[in-house]
Amino acid sequence: MSVFPDSAAFAPLITQAARVLRVDAERALVEVVGSGCGRCHETGGCGSAHLTRVFCLRPRRYWVQNPIDAPVGARVSVVFLAGALRHSVRLAYVLPLLALLCGAFLGDAAAGDAGAAAGVVFGLALAGWWMAKNAASGKVSDGPYIAHIEFQEEKT
Repeated sequence: MSVFPDSAAFAPLITQAARVLRVDAERALVEVVGSGCGRCHETGGCGSAHLTRVFCLRPRRYWVQNPIDAPVGARVSVVFLAGALRHSVRLAYVLPLLALLCGAFLGDAAAGDAGAAAGVVFGLALAGWWMAKNAASGKVSDGPYIAHIEFQEEKT
């Protein structure tokens, strides 16, 4: 069984170095080592490392899938699809906004101001349900995961 998701063959992957802080079932809490991909100085680099230094004062810690059972203390490579951030932004911001506007428009057309208010509530509830359903699907291929161990501390 391959650790890499099936979609990896079709989408570019981004790798980030991290250290495993805690392991919980099939997930691991990792702390990102460094910031960004390290290509800020290159042509076409996005400059996210500069923003990270300004806005992220605390260490960045994330729960990721751990299909290779990386132990606590190991330095690992965390992999995620390049479009994952864009997809998350669409899901978290654009979907609720569109649901709100569509609900308000349809409710207003059907029953005036009261219908618009009810449509807003229904639209936001529908968007919340959809986001919860999407988050609960949580397959390894859907989110960041540990691809391999780069360095493992020896126990003394």
